[in-house]
Amino acid sequence: MAQAQLGSLTDAFRDAMASVCTPVAVITAMDDTRPHGTTVSAFASLSMSPPSLLVSLDQGSDLLSLIRRTSAFGVNILGSGQSSLASCFAKKGRDKFTDVDWSLADGLPRLAGVPGWFACDVIQLVEAADHVVVIGAVRSVESRDTPPLTYHGREFGTHRVLD
Repeated sequence: MAQAQLGSLTDAFRDAMASVCTPVAVITAMDDTRPHGTTVSAFASLSMSPPSLLVSLDQGSDLLSLIRRTSAFGVNILGSGQSSLASCFAKKGRDKFTDVDWSLADGLPRLAGVPGWFACDVIQLVEAADHVVVIGAVRSVESRDTPPLTYHGREFGTHRVLD
């Protein structure tokens, strides 16, 4: 495929994916005493038996390197009022946890006030294109009924029940 066609396909793909509403989460891991995390919209449940989920991380991600070493990660599902957390963890850099309220839960960084939390052990890593799909067995889960933070049309929003 010619480079111009590939660029056009990439742009068209990006625009089409912007029309898909996705949930927003912060994936976390612990490196000794230092927490790490990044915002993702590419995660989903995988199986109920056993409970498992998947997240997609860039192959060059520092967080992915840490998850490969520790074989564990946390999934912090963000609520509709937490777009500032999503933006904080979407940026580059090592100081994402500065001024963020968090605690250790199941040995993993859990952000305060998140409506959903999963602690996972890595069961498989699948390389695909420029990302790695991390499949995790859920070992702990907590949730409460709160409107979710979603990403659609390159903007944060939330779900509303239809009349």
